[in-house]
Amino acid sequence: MLAIEVTILDLLIKGFIIGVVVSAPLGPVGVLCIQRTLNKGRWYGFVTGLGASLSDIAYALLTGYGMSFIFDFISANQFYLQLLGSIVLFVFGVYTFRSNPVNSLRPASPSKGTYLHNFITAFAVTLSNPLIIFLFIGLFARFTFIAPQIHLYEKIVGYLSIALGAFTWWFLITFIVSKLRTRFNVRGIWVINRTIGVVVMVLSVLGLMFTFFGKPLY
Repeated sequence: MLAIEVTILDLLIKGFIIGVVVSAPLGPVGVLCIQRTLNKGRWYGFVTGLGASLSDIAYALLTGYGMSFIFDFISANQFYLQLLGSIVLFVFGVYTFRSNPVNSLRPASPSKGTYLHNFITAFAVTLSNPLIIFLFIGLFARFTFIAPQIHLYEKIVGYLSIALGAFTWWFLITFIVSKLRTRFNVRGIWVINRTIGVVVMVLSVLGLMFTFFGKPLY
């Protein structure tokens, strides 16, 4: 069993990474965010990302709440859970690499709509995919994000850092797409998604190695 002391800094770093990893793959919402950035403007795209983030955070809270009932099991099987978490991340990376987000492209709406409308539609699209829970389980297991010794205020910090990671990702991706709007095309979406898939696979392999050597990995 791996005995890992979790600090506020650990939770900040781990939560931030989890927020980025969950948000980064360009599924339907990611493509929608890019489309809205190109067609409506950067802030419409960013608000779309915020809507997706709120849904992700809701699923993160649900996952954490469910895992809190099996603290003893988590503590006794940290090695195997981290191993499983790394495998889940690797499979997710392969899936992301092989997927083609361009297939999610839809005709652009002639109306910009309000920021609230863009926010709510993104939230609803993301909320309609409960499979994200399995990704959170893998990430929480990989990064030992749920542990008996973590206090309530530390949990709050951890979940807020997940939100910060997600918000940062959407802020950056909409900034980049907005700046490169004249040169950005469907191939750009494909390249970004493949790059993300490779990064996730590399992190998962590093996680496996660190787990076998009995070392923690952020």
